[in-house]
Amino acid sequence: MKDAPRRLRNPCMLATLAVALIWLGTAARAMSAAPPEPLAFPESQLEPLDWAAIEGWLDDDHASAFATFQASCKPLVASRRWRRSKKPADTRPMRQALTDVCVEGMKALPADGAAAREFFEAHFRPVQVGQLGEETGLLTGYYEPIVEGSRFPSHEYVVPVYAPPSDLIAFGRRAEGGAFPNRGRVGRRVGPDEIVPYHDRGEIEEGVLAGQGLEICWIKDPIDAFVLQIQGSARIKLDTGKTMRLNYAAHNGHPYTSVGRILIQRGLVPKAEMSMDRIREWMQTNTDEGKDLRRENRSYVFMRETGLADDVEPTGAQGVSLTPGRSIAVDRKLHVYGTPFFISADLPIGSEQPATPFRQLMVAQDTGSAIVGLARADIYFGAGEEPGRIAGRIKQQGRFVMLVPRAIDPAIAAANAPLPPPRPPEPKFLPPEWLWNVASAATAPAPSLPSTEAAVAAAASPANAYAAPAPAVPLPQRTARVRTVPLPKPRPQGLVRVRR
Repeated sequence: MKDAPRRLRNPCMLATLAVALIWLGTAARAMSAAPPEPLAFPESQLEPLDWAAIEGWLDDDHASAFATFQASCKPLVASRRWRRSKKPADTRPMRQALTDVCVEGMKALPADGAAAREFFEAHFRPVQVGQLGEETGLLTGYYEPIVEGSRFPSHEYVVPVYAPPSDLIAFGRRAEGGAFPNRGRVGRRVGPDEIVPYHDRGEIEEGVLAGQGLEICWIKDPIDAFVLQIQGSARIKLDTGKTMRLNYAAHNGHPYTSVGRILIQRGLVPKAEMSMDRIREWMQTNTDEGKDLRRENRSYVFMRETGLADDVEPTGAQGVSLTPGRSIAVDRKLHVYGTPFFISADLPIGSEQPATPFRQLMVAQDTGSAIVGLARADIYFGAGEEPGRIAGRIKQQGRFVMLVPRAIDPAIAAANAPLPPPRPPEPKFLPPEWLWNVASAATAPAPSLPSTEAAVAAAASPANAYAAPAPAVPLPQRTARVRTVPLPKPRPQGLVRVRR
């Protein structure tokens, strides 16, 4: 009989391998199912609140906020399914806990605002966040400009809007969808092993990229091109009657500089009057100085055509359509897309004075290079002139209450923190009166040795547990021998020659 095939010779080995694979799978599932760590931010203060302590919480339209939250949940849940067998790209505790809530949120169909509010209250804990020593954070606004343009240059449309060039290289971490990072090192390849900083705004406006076929469209006013890049999106009303939708694609890597701050520092515009309309007005009045002012912001943003319909809002960095009054841009390094925030502030919405109460539940769906900090948000107000005027006036302080999933609630984590180990018992020392005085023992005469019977009886006595030890027998001292060593003979003095 021929030998059996090799794979059947040792069934014990196959059984061992199968058990090992099952154990590895179980361990991997256990690791993935481990509870996330508590929420924590560097140099921050977190204050858990009760829902009743949030002013305006009961008066908000929670059904509208829940619809915006569900829009953010779709990519979070889809990303978990796609990466089920891979290491997640974002391992922060907030991402894991928020995705767990989103799984439940995608199943929920609240009938009204009250049911939506109950969902938020059941799955989240309100926590006021801020930097150390600060109770509020900065709020600004942004919008989608509507600008006239053409796909072809002419004497009227002279300002190009560029797509990302091919020699643009990013050193930062790419987003999950492969999008260009909005922050990080960016350069230009000039050789096989040489990368230099990319062209700044002044060089690009002077035409360094002309003739490369990067022009998406042309518009009339360089100020509109400047504002378009700051806002990150635009609707171009083409001369053919159609609408072109543009969105952020990349940047040249130079830091963003606020031209409004420069105008205030130079005393050209009072701080109380600062707004986007005021900046535009100053640039239009001072044409040459306005050109130089724009170039002090060396940052340049490249755009891409999206193909969105006219009635669809622009897409944020998370990849979902923004909702006016519900979507905010946050610091991507600190916050996770889809995180709900309840914002409380008095803003200049109805007029130029900050007299309009703003108490609304927002969802983090976008980001920007100028949005930096734990309590920092940019509110999206919509498209067109009126949202643009409102967004340009927003620069107020507000209260940030983050809705934290209960799995990483810092208050619950503190209550469930393990206690420190018990203090070890104090060591027992001999009473001072029973300690042996070494100094007196050295001068005392040697005691007489007891008999054998007396020594055995003393050892068996209970009082002998703390008996003083026998006196130490001093060792004979060793005297050192001193040997006299003769000194060397003095050196004879030589003759001293005196030069005359």
